[in-house]
Amino acid sequence: MEVHDLSGRAGHEIVGRVTKTGSAVKNFKPGDIAGVGCMVGSCGKCAGCNEGLEQYCENGITFTYNSNDPATGKQTYGGYSKSIVVDEKFVLRIPANLDLAKAAPLLCAGITTYSPLRHWKVTKGQKVGVIGLGGLGIWP
Repeated sequence: MEVHDLSGRAGHEIVGRVTKTGSAVKNFKPGDIAGVGCMVGSCGKCAGCNEGLEQYCENGITFTYNSNDPATGKQTYGGYSKSIVVDEKFVLRIPANLDLAKAAPLLCAGITTYSPLRHWKVTKGQKVGVIGLGGLGIWP
């Protein structure tokens, strides 16, 4: 699928509007607002990918920035891109009422903080300390 009209954020956190989808795309259509973290694709066939650990892809991950995009043959430029081709597996739906510039950081600092809270089953009323550099420490 191709995401266009990106939020203008530099780096790897991208929010934009879907402009095209391939025939295999099932969960998005043109016009949908989508978010993309730091990966846009992987081989989908190696041991890492088959275990849901695409970050360990043995045949090469395609990052949102500074990667050779197998779909276009061009380099990826992250948030500086005018458009980017993304495997549907690496795309999240962004609610239309969410400010796109504010949604983009949730795809990195937000999920980095949220993921361990979910893993350790932190619930309402429990207290935790979040220690991190940059955006990681700002999320409640």
